[in-house]
Amino acid sequence: MVISIIRTCLLYLIILIAVRIMGKRQISEMQTSELVIMLLMSNIATIPMQDTEQSMLSGVVPIMILLVCEILLSYLMLKNTRVRKLVCGKPVVVINNGRIDQKAMCELRMSTEDLMEQLRQKDIFNIDDVAFAIVETNGMVSVLKKAENDLPTNKDLAVRKKPSELKVTVISDGEISKSSLQLCAWSEKNILDTLSREKTDLKDVFLMIADKSGDYTIIRKERS
Repeated sequence: MVISIIRTCLLYLIILIAVRIMGKRQISEMQTSELVIMLLMSNIATIPMQDTEQSMLSGVVPIMILLVCEILLSYLMLKNTRVRKLVCGKPVVVINNGRIDQKAMCELRMSTEDLMEQLRQKDIFNIDDVAFAIVETNGMVSVLKKAENDLPTNKDLAVRKKPSELKVTVISDGEISKSSLQLCAWSEKNILDTLSREKTDLKDVFLMIADKSGDYTIIRKERS
């Protein structure tokens, strides 16, 4: 039992590192090759987890080979558009200038319900509002609204706004995030001085966000 627990933890860490090396993507944003690699790695890892007579290398070596293959394939796709199109396919226009391309949807095996669901996720409930809709290589739909149905921008309204500053989390559950301090140009001393002015202890802060301009928001922990 102890050996199984140790094996499981080690394989978990190995797969976690492998996924971290592959990059930050959500499941819905994975390309075809990445999804295949993930499925294969998870299946390979279960073999030495369940069968303690199997060598750990029987799981680790194939996972490392798959990881190297994915890195090489990613590099090839980066340098060669033909390889990328072969592996990932290419974006497909399903609504062209307000008209649904039924042939394209048939080739994608995409139903009208699927299309409407994707549009609703973009806060579009009337298909007449759409000028162009493109199914990307990861299956997500990108949408361009018709000009008369799109919201006006500040530029359209000739409104000048102050440039937005990046707000980052500097305190999470009573702990200061040192990596975030560099993004907002704050120091630990600035934070502690601010908390002192607000008469709040660090351990009592649930969340604090701040930006380079000096603006901040503090949310205190709720007392149970």
